[in-house]
Amino acid sequence: MKLLLLCLGLTLVCVHAEEASSMSRNFNVQKISGYWFSIAGASDKRETIEENGSMRAFLENITVSENSLDFKFHFIVNEECTEMTLTGYKTEKPGTYSVNYDGFNTFTILDTDYDNYITFHLINKKDGETFQVMGLYGRQPDLSSDIKEEFVKLSEEYGIVRENIIDFTNVNRCLQARE
Repeated sequence: MKLLLLCLGLTLVCVHAEEASSMSRNFNVQKISGYWFSIAGASDKRETIEENGSMRAFLENITVSENSLDFKFHFIVNEECTEMTLTGYKTEKPGTYSVNYDGFNTFTILDTDYDNYITFHLINKKDGETFQVMGLYGRQPDLSSDIKEEFVKLSEEYGIVRENIIDFTNVNRCLQARE
């Protein structure tokens, strides 16, 4: 019986991992280049995406290079918008990138339709602790409620409760600081 439960559990994990990576088969990373707006954030450590949280970053642009992705973000520091560029480097795992920022982070692109939205999943490791952050970004300043609800469902699949999801469309996202 224990063996049967173990097999069932491993099967579910493999199916979930396969679903998460299935987008990468036809994924064209070049198509994510360009301007984006932060729409929503989710984390199993909510304080990281709340006001003054280290992961409360507002995306402006993604530039794709051969082995990396450059992200131009804005953070609010002392009530002022501060620009920062971070580079995510390809890892050995297809579709996964790493970046050093407030710890060591690995992230993957979970879903995109290139012209409307993109969803990232990030795992942060710092001082022996691990937490996850998910981000929903749009080509326009806001997205439909259907896309936002899909992001909520996806976040819940990763173990993030609805209460730890923040809609950024109603907060200062440093839009005035964009070029």
